[in-house]
Amino acid sequence: MITHIIGTKAKIDTEQALRINTDLAKKILVGFIRDAVTKVGFSKAVIGLSGGIDSALSAFLAVEALGADNVLAVRMPYKSSSEGSLTDAQKVIDQLGIQSLTIPITPMVDPLIDQFPDMNALRKGNIMARQRMIILYDQSAAWRGLVIGTSNKTEALLGYSTLYGDSAVALQPIMDLYKTQVRQLSRALNVPESVQTKAPSADLWIGQTDEDELGYTYEQVDKLLFLMVDERFTVEEAVEQGFDQTMVNAVWRRVKQNHYKRTMPNVGKLSRRSIGHDFLYLRDWAG
Repeated sequence: MITHIIGTKAKIDTEQALRINTDLAKKILVGFIRDAVTKVGFSKAVIGLSGGIDSALSAFLAVEALGADNVLAVRMPYKSSSEGSLTDAQKVIDQLGIQSLTIPITPMVDPLIDQFPDMNALRKGNIMARQRMIILYDQSAAWRGLVIGTSNKTEALLGYSTLYGDSAVALQPIMDLYKTQVRQLSRALNVPESVQTKAPSADLWIGQTDEDELGYTYEQVDKLLFLMVDERFTVEEAVEQGFDQTMVNAVWRRVKQNHYKRTMPNVGKLSRRSIGHDFLYLRDWAG
């Protein structure tokens, strides 16, 4: 991995460092899902299937862990969602043989959006994301299955998520995989090719892509995030590795600004044993 010394840190081959043992990753994540679901008395899972690679991979892992009969996929298109997203989601449903529902969210979110004619795309997207999670948790109650998250590590670090929307789930099986690693594992699990190769998008409006909004590719940002998060590089040390100063500053600013999205709400401490501070028992310890 290390090629030669540069500045204060050894030069790291980030492309090599981001390569994962897909067999081992699959084994760990399948075991994680099975353990997390069954330890709380459930046997089923509910997943919002967008037609993108992240939700597809989560569905594949859930089926490995729980069986196809125990996974429900829910498609929740808005009127501006692409037809290709529905088609790609259907490919996943057909390949895995899982049950599915399609619930359009347009008549649910438009009454609120119409109240504010000047509403920007961000606000509209947040409303859609939160409405989708309302549907998933309703189906969680009806289906009696835990809601499985679909966020990856890159998105979580950059804040590319909606609080109480796509981040409101029972467990996050792929949140320790960078986007490039999601692609590696998806190839290994034979996720449909059209899902693997499509441009990542939240599908909030026609032509939207994640990378256009971020201003850099996932391959570029994953390499930088690996250095700064996994290897604890400073901004200056990342620049010494050859990354553009402006990009490093912008990415690290996003990581810091969005930290609150990656934690439970802060609790003001008054007692000796405050929830989230001193009372931190794991779920399966409390008997």
